[in-house]
Amino acid sequence: QVQLVESGGGLVQAGGSLRLSCAASGSIFSIKDMGWYRQAPGKQRELVATVTDNGRTNYADSVKGRFTISRDNAKNAVYLQMYSLKPEDTAIYYCNADLTTDWRTIGTVNYWGQGTQVTVSS
Repeated sequence: QVQLVESGGGLVQAGGSLRLSCAASGSIFSIKDMGWYRQAPGKQRELVATVTDNGRTNYADSVKGRFTISRDNAKNAVYLQMYSLKPEDTAIYYCNADLTTDWRTIGTVNYWGQGTQVTVSS
């Protein structure tokens, strides 16, 4: 069974930095897309950043220039380097992956991690 586990969340002051990590494990053949989403209290989950298997990245306007997403295919991992954090970045951050579990699979299956809390104080 596939699992996605996030780490690196915590409490930081405004202007500080954090680096989130997500490692996928289990029966994985290939990972197409990986990304980070976040959900603040009382708000809907929103896209933060994604990266495709071709290395194409996509960022929410609110984090462009401050966050960088990257992946390590050998480790089935994705990372989110966050700089210049703001109180409005406070949320639970979720790792997401679109992947296949064996060579016969045509379509991908989407998986979510359990989330890691990021809190930015003013």
